[in-house]
Amino acid sequence: MGLEAVFLNFSGVIIDDEAINQVLIAEIMLSENLRADDAEYTQYCRGRSDRACLKDLLANRGRILSDSYLDRLLADKKKAYREQIDQLPDLPISAQLTDFLTQLKSQEIAVGLVTGTPRSEVEYILQKTKLAQYFSTIVAGDDLISSKPEPEPYLLAVENLSLQPSQCLAIEDNPVGIQAAKRANIQVVGIANIYPLHMLQRQANWTVDDFREIELDRVDQVLSRS
Repeated sequence: MGLEAVFLNFSGVIIDDEAINQVLIAEIMLSENLRADDAEYTQYCRGRSDRACLKDLLANRGRILSDSYLDRLLADKKKAYREQIDQLPDLPISAQLTDFLTQLKSQEIAVGLVTGTPRSEVEYILQKTKLAQYFSTIVAGDDLISSKPEPEPYLLAVENLSLQPSQCLAIEDNPVGIQAAKRANIQVVGIANIYPLHMLQRQANWTVDDFREIELDRVDQVLSRS
């Protein structure tokens, strides 16, 4: 059938905001009188939705939160995230991203965004960067019951475009996202924005250092044979 859609993760692929997110989670932990731990953040937060991150991070410290309390923490993080973004002189977006999205559009390949980031944050960034026009579907953290590495986010994106997983490609920057795409039977490009290339090579179908190295024709040929 060939390549009909490309799905991108948000944090780490669209925008390099991992450091911002980690600082904001650490501030929430501090507000709960808990010391942040880098290893815990990597285990419970990287690649996962904010809700799943905070819920599991605090549960690991013996804090079981009500939904209403968790909602308040998430609202605080959304506000703080926007404040941090607005203070940046330039948004940390890959210089090759617009060219890559333009290439997909010119080849009539649908583009989707599949992320655990809240929709308000995603749409705010896409509007500021004028990238919203490229996306045919967005699956955000608000739409989900299950976070990556569960396959639900990708399965919902595939359904939104009335496609089959075998017609799609995911671009992920972390092992959790790669696992989610593979569990949805979608082939994955691992882009080495956060993790080193050699680590992603053991998990993704393809690995690249940046968008320029993604060979869409080669992906199309592989999917056409599957």
